[in-house]
Amino acid sequence: MTAEEDRPRPEEAAASDSDEPVRRDDGLDLARALTRASARATPGQRVRKRARAQPPSRARVSGAHPDDRDPQPLDTTVGRLVEDHGWDVDLRVHGVFGRWGELVGEEVGAHSSPESFEDGRLVVRTDSTAWATQLRLLAPTLVRRLNEELGHGTVTLIVVQGPRGPSWKKGPRSVRDGRGPRDTYG
Repeated sequence: MTAEEDRPRPEEAAASDSDEPVRRDDGLDLARALTRASARATPGQRVRKRARAQPPSRARVSGAHPDDRDPQPLDTTVGRLVEDHGWDVDLRVHGVFGRWGELVGEEVGAHSSPESFEDGRLVVRTDSTAWATQLRLLAPTLVRRLNEELGHGTVTLIVVQGPRGPSWKKGPRSVRDGRGPRDTYG
């Protein structure tokens, strides 16, 4: 016998101490043991155990009273969207753009139109220089009336611009700063 054969094997040592028959685990027993150990350690098992341990919360209980999970009216949902994005002032200003003639009067509204609004500055375009002069004189009254409609301090300045001059740009190959009609009269 060699030295390795003389040494007792661990199974034989355990058998000699407890006087029980020695049993070797074969592949099937090892697979069952691994499956049991992994089933106890899976995240799904832990979550299910935690879910059973916690009492049900009051927020998830359904009842007769309305809550956030119920279908919401469209005006409430749109109102919340406008508030979340800070579009409130922009929507009011564009509402003024749509009702311009009603707010400033039919005659003034027929000869002028709002073009843009930025940082409290409203730009208004008129269809003639005479109406531009008239609107400049009415500007303080218009600022007061618009602030009543939009909220105090929304409009701080009205910039009145006259009509745009005619464009002499005709076609894709025109000169950017050309002389206009003068170049043909000469």
